Amino acid sequence: MADIEKIKKLRSLSGAGFKDCSSALDDSNEDIEKAIEILRVRGISKASKKMSRSANEGLISISENTQQSTILEINCETDFVAKNNDFINFVKELSDINNEVKSDREKLLSSNMKNNKNVRDNLLALITKIGEKITIGRSKTLNSSNSKIFKYHHTVVKDNLSKLGVLVSIDTNEESEKLKIFGKQLSMHIAASNPLSIDVEGIDQEVLKKEEELIAEELKISGKSDDIIKKISLGKINKFKEESSLLNQQWVMEPKKKVKDILKELNIEKLNILEFSRIKIGE
Repeated sequence: MADIEKIKKLRSLSGAGFKDCSSALDDSNEDIEKAIEILRVRGISKASKKMSRSANEGLISISENTQQSTILEINCETDFVAKNNDFINFVKELSDINNEVKSDREKLLSSNMKNNKNVRDNLLALITKIGEKITIGRSKTLNSSNSKIFKYHHTVVKDNLSKLGVLVSIDTNEESEKLKIFGKQLSMHIAASNPLSIDVEGIDQEVLKKEEELIAEELKISGKSDDIIKKISLGKINKFKEESSLLNQQWVMEPKKKVKDILKELNIEKLNILEFSRIKIGE
C-alpha cells in the first residue's frame, strides 16, 4: 500500500477517493504526477460508463454582471447529489464562467476554473468523485446593455440555485418602482404559465404542426363531419396559440386580464418585452 501522506496529498490534488488514490500511486511507483494522470484516464473511463444513464435532477443557476445575465442548467441523477456541496460549488463557479463566455459551450469547457484546470477536466473529476452522470444542460444569455433584466427562482435549493429559473428582458427607460414590481411579477408569471414565445407569430412552426397533428388524431374518432372537425380544429389551434404566447396569456396576478392588458395599464412609454428564458429541471 502507498504511503499514507502521499495518498492524502493526491486526494487533495485530485479530489479522488482513498482507494483510487492508493491504487494509482501503487501503479505509478508513488509518483504523484503519474498518479494524477492515471486518475485522469481512469476518471474518463468511469465517466463515460456513467454517461449512458439518465440525469433528470440538478440545479438552475443565474449569474449577472453589468453587460448580461445568464441562466444555466446543470443536471445530475439524484436530488441527493443536487444538494451535495461539491456539486453546488461546481455549479456556482461554472455559472459565473458561463456568463462571462455568454453561453458559448466550447469556450466554457476550455475555460479554467479556480484550481487552474479547465471545466472539461473538472467535470470529469466530479463525475468520478460523486459517482453520477453530470451534464451541462440548457443555457441562455440575455444582453442588458439596452434593456432591464428581471429574474426569478422557484423552489430554491440554496443561495442563487433552484429547480426552476426565469430571466426576462424588458426594453424601457423607466426606473420606477412599478416597473420593478411588474418585472418581478412578469418573471413569476413566466415561471407559472410556461409560454412558448412572446407573441403568436413567434411560436415555432414545428410546434404548431405537431399540435395540429395531435388535434387531428383526437378528432378522427369523434364521428363528426369533416366541416365540423375543421371548425373544431381551428378553434383548438387558436386556443393553443393564445395560451402559449406570453402577451395573450391570462395574467396570473389577475386572470380576467391578459399580459398585454397589463402592459397598457402601466402606461409606460416604449415598454416592450424583448425576450425571456425559462428553464425547469427535468422538463
